[in-house]
Amino acid sequence: MAGPDAELAAKLEPDVPHAARIWNYWMGGKDNFQSDRAAGDAVAQVYPEIVVMAQESRRFLVRAVRYLAAEAGVRQFLDVGTGLPTMQNTHAVAQAVAPESRIVYVDNDPMVLVHARALLASTTSEGVTTYVPADYHDPEKILAEAAQTLDFDQPIAVMFMGVMGYEPDLDVVRSIVGRTMAATASGSHLVLWDGTNTSPAVVSGAERLAENGGVPYILRSPEELDSCFSGLTLVEPGLVPIPLWRPDEPDAKGIDAYGAVARKP
Repeated sequence: MAGPDAELAAKLEPDVPHAARIWNYWMGGKDNFQSDRAAGDAVAQVYPEIVVMAQESRRFLVRAVRYLAAEAGVRQFLDVGTGLPTMQNTHAVAQAVAPESRIVYVDNDPMVLVHARALLASTTSEGVTTYVPADYHDPEKILAEAAQTLDFDQPIAVMFMGVMGYEPDLDVVRSIVGRTMAATASGSHLVLWDGTNTSPAVVSGAERLAENGGVPYILRSPEELDSCFSGLTLVEPGLVPIPLWRPDEPDAKGIDAYGAVARKP
C-alpha cells in the first residue's frame, strides 16, 4: 500500500478501540480489530441489546432514506459521521428510489476513508456519491466542501445517525445541528437518532465502554434529543424509539435509542 491510503492506514491505531470499528463489529462486519471486539464484547456482557440497537439503527436509516426519497422527494443527502460502510448504505437506498440522487458522506476516521473508494465506485451513473474528510465539529468546512456536490438552494437531507453521543456538551450538539441546518433550503430535512438513558442496562453498557478504552458515549434523555429539532416540523410519528419509526413489521418493539425525521419550513 502506498500513497494516501498508506498514510491513512498508519493512523488506524489497531490497539485502541474505535467507535466506528466497534459499531461495525456489533453489526456483524469484518472491518475491526481485536481491541474493538474486546470493547464491544464488554459492553454486550452488561447490555446485550447493543447488537439489536446496531441492527435497528441501519433499519431506521433505510426506512428514513426511503421515505425521504420516495415520499418527500429529496434528492440530496448529507450523511455526517457515516461510519464504516456495511449493507444498505445511504446512497444505495436513495439511488434505488431515485438514481439521480446525490450523496455526500462525511467522516474523519482513517479506516472509513480507506473504505470510501468502494462506496464511490458503487454509485449509479445518473447520481453522485462522494466523501468529505472532516469532523462534525467543523460544520462550516463540511458545508463548504459539500457545496461542491450538493445544491444548497434545493432541499437536502442532513443525517446525524447515532454520532452525537460522542460530544459531551448538549449545547455543542445543538450548535452543530443548528449551524448545519441553517445553511439548507426550505424543504430540507434533519434525520437524527442517538442512544438514550432510558434503562439502567444501557447506562451500564455505556460505562463499560468507557472502562474498556472506548470513546465515552453520552446517553441523553428523549427530551434532550427533541431539543435538537427546534424550529423544525417533526414528521409523524415524531421522536420515538427507532424501531417504532414507520416500522415495516407490526410487532416492532422499542429500544434505548430514539430518532426522528423533521422538515425545515
